[in-house]
Amino acid sequence: MRLLVLGGTEFAGRAVVEAALGRGWDVTVFNRGRQAPVAGVRSLVGDRTAPGGLDALADGEWDAVVDTWRLAPRAVRDAARLLRGRAGRYVYVSSCSVYAWAPPAGYTEDADVVEGADADAEQTDYARDKRGGELAAVDAFGEDRTVLVRAGLILGPHENVGRLPWWLGRIAKGGPVLAPGPRELPLQYVDVRDLASWILGAVEQGLSGPFTLVSEQGHATMGELLDACVAVTGSDAELRWTEPRVILDAGIEPWTQLPVWVPPGTDMHDALHSADVSRAVGAGLVCRPVEETVADTWDWLRAVGGVAPLRSAVAVKGLDPDVEAKVLGGS
Repeated sequence: MRLLVLGGTEFAGRAVVEAALGRGWDVTVFNRGRQAPVAGVRSLVGDRTAPGGLDALADGEWDAVVDTWRLAPRAVRDAARLLRGRAGRYVYVSSCSVYAWAPPAGYTEDADVVEGADADAEQTDYARDKRGGELAAVDAFGEDRTVLVRAGLILGPHENVGRLPWWLGRIAKGGPVLAPGPRELPLQYVDVRDLASWILGAVEQGLSGPFTLVSEQGHATMGELLDACVAVTGSDAELRWTEPRVILDAGIEPWTQLPVWVPPGTDMHDALHSADVSRAVGAGLVCRPVEETVADTWDWLRAVGGVAPLRSAVAVKGLDPDVEAKVLGGS
């Protein structure tokens, strides 16, 4: 297989490249050249937002293109139009954010999507930008040659958002840790390597259409995730499980200040951890155990000095130690 990855040096794109090389595919990456590409690929350099920035893609043919773009939809439009006669399939890594807020628990790919998205748009907001990217890909390649990968929470090595790395770093410091309850809270996420493997399988199978890409609900729980963090770091951390109401009353923001966690029984939990992913599972999605994801992320994190390199404008902050201590002291 001949694969073109637009991006290919960070997180999801990097995982796709590594997985494709592992299958013996011929891989080309196209990006701005700011980071060294994975060894074994052909590298093309260009800035898809600049005039003439796609010139390096003027020649060449591929069986599939994988595009992880998250900003202005017009960049997807321009690349897809340029490549539509020279690539067999366009895989656009989109997001569950394209579903109109808030989708009910058990929602499928048929759920309503956000309004106001435009394939020709400049950057607006994340949800409309991703939906605009979907529209651009389908417009160029047609519904029968486009795969829309609506990824949910993505974890694993090389994570540049900072969610699992934050938990690992906090727990590695040891001591009492504010653990947002309940322990049995079901989570949905996908290891970036399982996402990559599914994408390549979709290309091999000639799939098309939208797919919500996260694990089945309850693949792991909040307790299993944090227990795995304690185990791999070997720290003396003591998980202090705390009721959601105590956390919310303290003004702590779910998802950002306590990454991954959102309180049960809320529209946030329905939207982020309660999707029906039977379509993706039926098309070959297999998710590894949470313990493996956590252990491999910890190994990578230590290899890069203990601090995950984050992309710009990242919203994940983690919890201020003083706020954590205050809540634990009063609980």
